[in-house]
Amino acid sequence: MSAQERPAAWSIQIDDLSYTYPGRERPALSAVSLRVEPGEHVAVVGPNGAGKSTLLLHLNGILLPAGGSVRIGDLTVEPAALPEIRNRVGLVFQEPDDQLFMPTLLEDVTFGPLCQGLATDEARRRARAALESVGLGEVDANRAAHHLSGGEKRRAALATVLTTDPGVLAFDEPSAGLDGRGRRTVAALLQERSQTVIIVTHDVEFAAAVCPRMVLMDGGDLVADRPSRDLLEDGRLLRQHGLELARWLHESQS
Repeated sequence: MSAQERPAAWSIQIDDLSYTYPGRERPALSAVSLRVEPGEHVAVVGPNGAGKSTLLLHLNGILLPAGGSVRIGDLTVEPAALPEIRNRVGLVFQEPDDQLFMPTLLEDVTFGPLCQGLATDEARRRARAALESVGLGEVDANRAAHHLSGGEKRRAALATVLTTDPGVLAFDEPSAGLDGRGRRTVAALLQERSQTVIIVTHDVEFAAAVCPRMVLMDGGDLVADRPSRDLLEDGRLLRQHGLELARWLHESQS
């Protein structure tokens, strides 16, 4: 199936997903079930060690289920399906430097479409369009990515994924290390996406700005699944699971 034939967004269906890392006794995920509709924006929040990133890594088959299943649209995440699954799911890592590894920004952003078999001219056209869409159109594309600011690197990492035309965009801690302006810029970029968007983060205020729906995880379990505004109002539940809003931190210090 070509990029042009793929729909704008895919559903995510997770059923009884379980996973334990080798050498550990405690499961990282315990029979987690979750449905995300095509084009829906959903945040998975929770403290460190909640299982958020482990869940994310199952979406494109970096990790495979020990129990249960994951489906992207009509396709089950399993070894035989991984090439198409990875066309459908664009994963943006927490550290942009893990995603930006080529000598120049242009080479980073053309890498994905070239691997999909696109001609060089088309790959470069997509790369420049993706850079423009994330606000990096004025940046010299022949510049080394490690010379970019932290916020620019996050946007560049997003551009590397957008060039492959995925129907699902998955982000691990997209606001980490950003100042206020950077958080607002990245939040606005994610709000505008027509694809299915799933982000994992402990930054509940950023999550609520991007996603109307929020899922709370802790200890490998799904604790709550609510509209983001409703969950933000349940301060007791959030604090029970290691999450704080900035206003609570300010109040506790005053």
